[in-house]
Amino acid sequence: MIITGELAQLQQQIEKIALDYGLSFPEVRYEMVDYNTVNLLAAYDGFPIRYPHWRFGMEYERLSKSYAYGLHRIYEMVINTDPVYAYLLRSNLMVDQKLVMAHVCGHADFFANNYWFSHTNRKMLDEMANHAARIQNYIERHGRETIENFVDACLSLDNLIDIHAPGVKRHNLFAPAEDEEPKTIKKIKAKDYMDGYINPPDFMVEQQQRLDVEREQQKKFPAEPERDILLFLQLHAPLENWQRDILGIIREEAYYFAPQRQTKIMNEGWAVFWHTRLMTNHFLEPCEIIDYADHHSGTVAVHSGRLNPYRLGYELFLDIEDRWNRGAFGSEYDNCQDRVDRRDWDKQLGKGIEKVFEVRRIYNDVGFIDAFLTEEFARKHKLFSIEYNEHIGEYEIASRDFQAVKEKLLFQLTNFSQPIIDIVDANYANRGEIYMAHRHEGIDLDRAYLEATLENMYTVWNRPVHLETIIADKGGMIFTHGHDGSAIWAI
Repeated sequence: MIITGELAQLQQQIEKIALDYGLSFPEVRYEMVDYNTVNLLAAYDGFPIRYPHWRFGMEYERLSKSYAYGLHRIYEMVINTDPVYAYLLRSNLMVDQKLVMAHVCGHADFFANNYWFSHTNRKMLDEMANHAARIQNYIERHGRETIENFVDACLSLDNLIDIHAPGVKRHNLFAPAEDEEPKTIKKIKAKDYMDGYINPPDFMVEQQQRLDVEREQQKKFPAEPERDILLFLQLHAPLENWQRDILGIIREEAYYFAPQRQTKIMNEGWAVFWHTRLMTNHFLEPCEIIDYADHHSGTVAVHSGRLNPYRLGYELFLDIEDRWNRGAFGSEYDNCQDRVDRRDWDKQLGKGIEKVFEVRRIYNDVGFIDAFLTEEFARKHKLFSIEYNEHIGEYEIASRDFQAVKEKLLFQLTNFSQPIIDIVDANYANRGEIYMAHRHEGIDLDRAYLEATLENMYTVWNRPVHLETIIADKGGMIFTHGHDGSAIWAI
């Protein structure tokens, strides 16, 4: 149900003030929903229609039980489309509805202006419905079990994409690699009347054919390591048309959601930054302060054992605004060693708001943390890293050292903490088999996930697949899945 009356007027007022602050975003349309519907939408990642699959039902059951037991409550949801669609929970208090609308203004601005969202399909609402219709059609033609099994295989591979592909053109899979000058058999110099004896024609043809075969075998396919494994499979796997289409659907949706994972800290921090400013400066009534403080503090609270992206993003944006207002940046500030001078530093530049808008436009989470997480910030907020202690069976503080904490945080954010894997040879041993290489970063692959993923990769490629990786205490290993099941080889 579209909002009307008091809420519609409130939306206009909040958006007007947001625009006055410099935010810019397309039209925002709110739908009023009950808790059952909001759980359904959350299970569908915010979209009202998705392709039929059991995982959405499983997620809906989890969310519904969690809500019934009071373990969670979804106050808002917003999706990156044009117009932007957002949902309000009917049971929310008025102060919550105002907070949500202010929060959504931040998200809508971030979607519209952050570089990492610039390639996303703003008509994804229609596209998701189109995907659902196509897969439903395949179910009717080929049977639910057949389609769900193939979708399962594709979903297990949906993290094998190149998250930087929209911004970096590594190479063109559609264009053939440049060929080297073909080698030819050179004749031995001889008089014309002796040429047929010294360079027998049949022998020369046979030798040239041997060279041609060797040259074909030496061709690399792909010419360079390919990180977008889903695209490679879509182009080159021996699939039926419906299978190729489903694989393309899974890949398209993976790329649509990738920027949200790349900017989770920034996106949520930006939304909190603006809902705080709009609410405390303009829309909060005295009778609403306690409820607002309760809900806002819950949003930015420290969570035991895990990072709260809302808190970290919000505090970093506040820190950036403060530093650029005071001029606490640049070589002069960095070279100052006196802690009192650094604390009281104030050039009165007033460039804080300008800077946070610039940061919002350019960075993703990795760049954001790398550029703006300072030692002073880490000390002020008492950041530390944790590791699991097998002897006591609990997590414990591993380090408070700034560089160690920052490196671990950046490592977790890089590639969504997913393994980086490339196809290096799709004609391994000249048998049409795929050979992949895992970039080992000090953490072994999970054995169960590794073997299951290779099995699903084999389902799609229909020929044996191999993965080279490193296992602690064992060194280089090759995992294989083929016609006869799984195998492991030491390098």
